[in-house]
Amino acid sequence: MKHKRIVIALGHNALGTTLPEQREAAAGTARAVAEFAAADYEIVITHSNGPQVGMIHTAMSEFAMNHEAYTPTPMSVASAMSQGYIGYDLQSAIRGELVSRGIARSVCTVLTQVIVDPYDEAFYRPSKIIGRLLNEDEAHAEEKKGNHVTKVEGGYRRIVATPKPVEIVETDSIQALLKAGNLVIACGGGGIPVIEQAHRLKGASAVIEKDTAAGTLADALDADMLIILTGVDKVMLGYGTEGERPVDFLSVNEAQAYLEDGEFEEGTMAPKIRAAIDFVGNSAVRKALITRLNPDGLEWQGTAGTMIGAGGMERVNA
Repeated sequence: MKHKRIVIALGHNALGTTLPEQREAAAGTARAVAEFAAADYEIVITHSNGPQVGMIHTAMSEFAMNHEAYTPTPMSVASAMSQGYIGYDLQSAIRGELVSRGIARSVCTVLTQVIVDPYDEAFYRPSKIIGRLLNEDEAHAEEKKGNHVTKVEGGYRRIVATPKPVEIVETDSIQALLKAGNLVIACGGGGIPVIEQAHRLKGASAVIEKDTAAGTLADALDADMLIILTGVDKVMLGYGTEGERPVDFLSVNEAQAYLEDGEFEEGTMAPKIRAAIDFVGNSAVRKALITRLNPDGLEWQGTAGTMIGAGGMERVNA
């Protein structure tokens, strides 16, 4: 019998910010993931890395400024470093939880490269703020290196592009690990963005939106379900208004219509809805669930979260 395959995308709330917070959050995440492992699902986990990659980039930049023999760390390398240490905490916590339940499954982290299009429009309009606050001289120095900065309150910040993922390089490796019974952590922080140059891959000065990467990964692996964990129980229509209301189910067409109407805010819910739509597509069997992490187990078969799939309720007016 074919095992059900799921991709779980962990948001910031599932990881914390500082190292102690991350370890504590990873323990709660492990309990939720173990519920699926106990039900014999094939599991792939992706995760955010916003605070972590920013911390790494800032620390390495400061180090290079104060030590002439060292050069600043490229964004692609900072992304790889964040994948490694977040993956370490997650696989350690998940392994411990599985062992405590008598579940014999290995957990591994795959440093994942994601090919992006060098002509993606995002490279011409970088918008993702990273790193620490810069003064005017530091901002000019960044621009001389070919980097982009933007003026913010109190100074300047560096900004990078957020291109769409084209292909996940390690898909075959992840497939092989899943078939061998491993639980896999991959595409951390959206993956390491790389550009193809002949037969080589070169790191790009960019970041990939993690929910978009999770949807691309789920599609490449032909997963049965994409689960996007966030800070709210369900998708809300009319969010922040007197008429806001939670939604249990959206068809792909309904979700697309609401997205086009501007119902979901960019940078928060819109990327999650878009990833769910792209993953489900025209499939009659694929589903996407958007919900809050429950450290005591994911009650996705009940009423928790918003499910996006084929068919469903008629769209109601917002």
